[in-house]
Amino acid sequence: MLHLVAFLLHCLPLAMGHYDICKSWVTTDDGPSWEFYACQPKAMRMKDYVTVRVDPPGITCGDPPERFCTHENPYLCSDECDASTPDLAHPPKLMFDKEDEGLATYWQSVTWSRYPEPLLANITLSWNKSIELTDDIVVTFEYGRPTIMMLEKSLDNGRTWHPYQYYADDCMEAFGMPARRVRDLSTTSANRIICTEEYSRWAGSKKEKNVRLEVRDRFAIFAGQDLRNMDNLYTRLESAKGLKDFFTVTDLRMRLLRPALGGTYVQRENLYKYFYAVSNIEVTGRCKCNLHANLCSFKEGSLQCECEHNTTGQDCGKCKKNFRTRSWRAGSYLPLPNGSPNAWEGPQDCECYGHSNRCSYIDFLNVVTCVSCKHNTRGQHCQHCRLGFYRNGSAELDDENVCIECNCNQIGSLHDRCNETGYCECREGAVGPKCDDCLPNYYWRQGCFPNVCDEELLICQNGGTCYQNQRCICPAGYKGVLCEQSKCDSDNKACNSASSTYLSLTTFLISALILQLRRLLGD
Repeated sequence: MLHLVAFLLHCLPLAMGHYDICKSWVTTDDGPSWEFYACQPKAMRMKDYVTVRVDPPGITCGDPPERFCTHENPYLCSDECDASTPDLAHPPKLMFDKEDEGLATYWQSVTWSRYPEPLLANITLSWNKSIELTDDIVVTFEYGRPTIMMLEKSLDNGRTWHPYQYYADDCMEAFGMPARRVRDLSTTSANRIICTEEYSRWAGSKKEKNVRLEVRDRFAIFAGQDLRNMDNLYTRLESAKGLKDFFTVTDLRMRLLRPALGGTYVQRENLYKYFYAVSNIEVTGRCKCNLHANLCSFKEGSLQCECEHNTTGQDCGKCKKNFRTRSWRAGSYLPLPNGSPNAWEGPQDCECYGHSNRCSYIDFLNVVTCVSCKHNTRGQHCQHCRLGFYRNGSAELDDENVCIECNCNQIGSLHDRCNETGYCECREGAVGPKCDDCLPNYYWRQGCFPNVCDEELLICQNGGTCYQNQRCICPAGYKGVLCEQSKCDSDNKACNSASSTYLSLTTFLISALILQLRRLLGD
């Protein structure tokens, strides 16, 4: 009975096209378990979660203060915009505030005082999250709609931009495109980018304030004017290439290219009546959760899907740890009326020998691989050692100490890697498992260098002594690596000078000795 109630509760909203129940607890012959369904969050006012940016810098009026007038009273320019006075300021946040008692509050640009230089302004709305439009985008202008503007969209948080719709009082002149209406599009051109003149021509009425991106009219191409045939729309969203992405955005940008002119040419003698003023922007949509969530929460300044079906991520765009049956897929509206969640099943057998508890499925290789192997291991199953480590032969593969650090001597080895037995690759002259010793006939001095002298083959000559195998210390009169050269052989003057000095010193010592003996004998 409970299973029947759950099934009826599930089918009712799906038949209405809501897809807002993700799973039900059911009992089968194999025991109780969850049964998954395609689901998505309900539509909401997306302007409550948006961040807005207006550029170029200085385009917002009020700094410095300036006067402006309106087309209704073009020569009564008593209104003022002053950013330092709250009652006279028109910052961007007023495009999204709640207007009390019918009093319009609005963002306003500077006036066109620099004509004929173009008066250009960009208004960028960002959600830091993929959203799916479910109703028309409606922009409300005060004091006249622009005669030329365009709406752009981004699917990658503002990194790249694409045209969404063009608006002009003369599409051919402004954009080189013929004017079209959305209601005239067909099922094969429902996602075509068009230029419309419907919202740009001067109407002379204060009631003509809105500019639209007609989302509902594009839905109606498939679902009918009353949008009752939603099954057909969902079927087309799955089958028509690019149609689902057409209604998906992360950012929107309005490029205001020419302000309202009042139905005439630009009157250069009174440029204070030309400016942009936006009082409201309505964007209705839902968080894009790839049919894997029915709730979307605003956390830490951004929207986040509450993912089901063992999925995770801001858009439920990847599988949870240890869950997979195939590569990731979004949920599907088909087969009607329940759709398909394309849910992951699991957990899988994630064999990593205890060095990881998380796996990932690589679709193009059709393999499962361990992620973030610990204990200095690596490989599909964490079965190998990281570079700079080698296998501990006395430890089992699931032992935390299965990999031992090579500890190669940084000076004696070519790199910090070793072979499977722990031996490092040594530089010339170095030896030992860690390359921290020298071969015979080499000495260590921040590395291994060939001996200059030793006690066997490279013996210092002519009475020289070998100092730490690095050099011979030669006696007076000899030089060379092994003290093998006499200084007299190459420099006679030096030899004569040395000999004269030697003889003089000898004579002096003998004379001093004879003098001392005479004194002793005389006493």
